[in-house]
Amino acid sequence: MTRQEAYDLLCTYTKSDALRKHALAVEAAVSAYAGKLGGDREEWSVVGLLHDFDYEMYPQFPDHPMKGSELLKERGLSEELRRTILSHVPATNVPRETPLAKALFACDELAGFIMAVAVIRPNKIADLEVSSVKKKLKDKAFARAVSREDIQKGAEQLGVPLDEHIGFVIAALKERAAALGF
Repeated sequence: MTRQEAYDLLCTYTKSDALRKHALAVEAAVSAYAGKLGGDREEWSVVGLLHDFDYEMYPQFPDHPMKGSELLKERGLSEELRRTILSHVPATNVPRETPLAKALFACDELAGFIMAVAVIRPNKIADLEVSSVKKKLKDKAFARAVSREDIQKGAEQLGVPLDEHIGFVIAALKERAAALGF
């Protein structure tokens, strides 16, 4: 599946602008890690775009991501990439064994959190710094649905210090600021 085919599939199943932007943000972060970790950018982009494509239809586990995985199987997405997508939901207990699976898990919650921080700032993401994100992480009332534990665990599994990971994801999102609505 190409990146364009994945984006078209995302748009077919996801009507919410916010969820589409989340997918684009995760794609930006994951594909940036592909460059750093020697992965296939196109493949990593596909996974970033499709990790939550079924969420509007199936917002609860186990439907998300299990039913979405079946839809992706019907469309010919490889077993490896479907397992990677399944692994981003901790409740599936699918192990994160590949660099792509680790990057997807590490970037999912963090990209969403960074987007939430950026949207309330006067200059949006343009001057966002790691310290601002870390300050908001301490505020449990801010973006309360975001798992701080998963953000920490994601950086650990990826083998990157949290500050470095936050900075890397901020930089990746800045490169795609226009597509993300900033």
